[in-house]
Amino acid sequence: MGTKKKQDNVIPFPGAGQRVAFERVKAKRVGPESQAQLGLFETRNAEILPLGNLSSFELALRFDENGDDRAIEYYEKAIAEGDAGDDAYSNLGIIYTKSGDTVSAFDCFTRSLLQNPRHFESHYNLANLYFESGDVRMSRLHYEFAGRLEPEFPNVYFNLGLIYAVEENFPKAMEALSRFKALVPEEEGRKADELLISLQLSVTPKS
Repeated sequence: MGTKKKQDNVIPFPGAGQRVAFERVKAKRVGPESQAQLGLFETRNAEILPLGNLSSFELALRFDENGDDRAIEYYEKAIAEGDAGDDAYSNLGIIYTKSGDTVSAFDCFTRSLLQNPRHFESHYNLANLYFESGDVRMSRLHYEFAGRLEPEFPNVYFNLGLIYAVEENFPKAMEALSRFKALVPEEEGRKADELLISLQLSVTPKS
């Protein structure tokens, strides 16, 4: 019989194989300032541009969004050319994650952070990988830092709510889930309601 863990009495943390939503860089950031300010994205519509006018990263993104395997080749080409290498590594990591190559995914996300230590998507995606493998501490650290970089990104707070619950930090879990609800439409926020009720019951003294 296995040893009962402290977490067995609280909300279960996802184990290996649990899927979470990874965050792709959807447009190449513009200018050197964008390496420190992660919210500044290119506004032109790539859909109206002919392929010949697209950079290697933009071509890779186009292929990626259409599920075309050529995305890997062009992300690697973008990295070799110094074309948004941090973004290219991050998106490449998602492709490897989807194919089950977790080691290569970790390699890509960490290489992205070597180029840009404040890369939001790579911190968030690394947190997701740790989340899936059940590494609570490392997942929390990356989610918390991602939340500092993009404080209006709701999924950070939903996942943090789960992690804080596993760590039995119920006040922080409720705070994170309430923050998630404040950032999403009412219908989407309902998925946090059941967790909030469970957490409230966990901290209510039994008579």
